[in-house]
This record gives sequence, structure tokens and C-alpha cells, in this order.
Amino acid sequence: MIKKKIKRAIISVSDKSNLKLILPTLKKFNIEIISSGGSYKKIKSMKHNCIEVSDYTGFSEMLDGRVKTLHPVIHAGILNIRKNKKHKMDLKKKNIPNIDLVIVDLYSFEKKFKEKTKFNKLIEYIDIGGPALIRAAAKNFNDVTVISNISDYSQLAKELKINKGATSIYFRKLMAAKAFSLTAYYDSIISNWLNNQFNIKFPEKKTVHGQLIENLLYGENPHQEGSLYGTTDNLGLEKIHGKDLSYNNYNDVYSALAVLSSLKKNEGAAIIKHANPCGVSSEKDQLISFKNALVCDPVSAFGGVVAINSVLSKKLALELNKIFFEVI
Repeated sequence: MIKKKIKRAIISVSDKSNLKLILPTLKKFNIEIISSGGSYKKIKSMKHNCIEVSDYTGFSEMLDGRVKTLHPVIHAGILNIRKNKKHKMDLKKKNIPNIDLVIVDLYSFEKKFKEKTKFNKLIEYIDIGGPALIRAAAKNFNDVTVISNISDYSQLAKELKINKGATSIYFRKLMAAKAFSLTAYYDSIISNWLNNQFNIKFPEKKTVHGQLIENLLYGENPHQEGSLYGTTDNLGLEKIHGKDLSYNNYNDVYSALAVLSSLKKNEGAAIIKHANPCGVSSEKDQLISFKNALVCDPVSAFGGVVAINSVLSKKLALELNKIFFEVI
């Protein structure tokens, strides 16, 4: 297990709420901290030593903060391969120290986009320095640790305590993978937003982004694993009770909803099994509608998904209870 001692860290975060989880550990192992802007002020207010980026690089931030960490002293300190003699000589000539830990999150572009922020203001939430730092550290995971999510602060603290101020290669690889996933996701949101802004329906390159909503009971078959991803943090569905759902369950749910969307409201019933309709009916009486759908193929309906586009009555609930359905 290749361990790397951390002597110096750069911290630049939009969400400063969890810094208290990691700063005491950095202090315990005498890790020097470099920071800027709001992060610098927050760290200082919490009574921790910190060097401002402009003092560290000797170059004041400019362009209203658009350029502050984009500097060779920062990126050479992160990107150099520690065992490479030429890299060592390059750093020695320029008197550039190593940066072993990068703790960075990104401007909240997605949040501001959902808030319908105006175009010109939203542009300013496209992070440049953050992704550059994250990608540099993630690329050089053999020597550098990158933390790109506040939820990993406690894990970093644990890692440092176990390894006495160092991190393992496994941990650095894991954090690098998470970091590249984040920057890819972040860029995809911006890319799709701009394509929509300019009515580019079929761009030459298209990235579909998603975030994990839940791990599924299993995938398409019981021996397979599966997880559910969405472009939002929820699907507009609320589970009242029951076991975790599988891939097939969700596939059938959305197939059923798609069928019901073509029927008149309060008049539809659909039974789906493995994405195929076992039966569909449209009647004003929901009980009749369900029974009609069921008699189309009562054998295949067993263990399927039932969808009703009206408020479920007690009478229908009692009827549904006579047969095993995975989801209602």
C-alpha cells in the first residue's frame, strides 16, 4: 500500500459548512493550508492558520475573481510527479513547493440554473478554477489526494488518522474517480444548458448526466446489481411502503404511466409485466376499468404493476388485494 504524507493543502470551497470536520485533523498533522476569498476568511475565523493564495503565488487575483488559483505555482505544485527527477529540478529552479491535498468543490451552477437565474448572471456560475484544480489533482492521484465533495471530509479525516497524516493509494484512486465523475457531470449540465439556449437539438457530442437516487433491489435479473439515476434528485414518486424496487419494477412503473398518459383522467387502468401491457381499459368506473384490464391476460398479470389514473377507492383496494402485484 503506497502511502503519501500530506504536508500542504489548498482549500477552495463554495460550501463551507463542513470545514469543521476536517480542519482540526489538518492542524493535528501540521498540514499547511493555502486558501482564497471566502474560504480563506472562513478558515481564519475558525482560528486556523492559513496562507492566502495571492500571498502564496505573489500574484493578486484579478478579473473580479475569475483568475486566482490559475497559476503555475499552484498547478506545478499539484501536477509534478514526485519521483520524476526533471520535475524535481523544474520545481527547484522556480522554488515551487508540492501541494499534496486539494479540497475543492464547484460553484453551484445546477442550483442557480434550477432557480432560473438570468443568462448573464448564470454564466458567472460556470466554475473554471475549481474544475482545473480538481482535474489536476485527480490526474496525479499517485501523489496527490483530491476531495471534491463535502460528504468525504469525515472519510479523509479518518484516513489521515489511520495513516498518521498520510493517505493510501486506494483512497487517492477512489477520490480521483469521484472527482472526474463530478467534473464530467458538471460540464454536461452546462453543455446541455447551452445547447438548449441556442436550440441545438442534435449536437455532435451529447452527454447524458444523472445522479444516484437509490440502489435497486437487483438489476434486470436477480443475480445482477442495479442503481437508479435521474437528472433531478427525485423522480416525483413517493413510496408509501414495501420492499426496495428492482430495475424491472421501475421499468414497468414508467411503462404503465406512459400508457395512462394517453387515456382520459379518472378513467384508466393498466397492468404491465416486464414492460409489456397485460391489459388496458378505459371506463368511468375504476373497478370495471381494472377488471377489464385484468381479464385481458390474468395469468401474466400476476406479479405485475397496476396503475390507476384516479384516487384509489376502498372497493378497488379490496379487489387488488386478491391478486399479488409487485407495485400499485
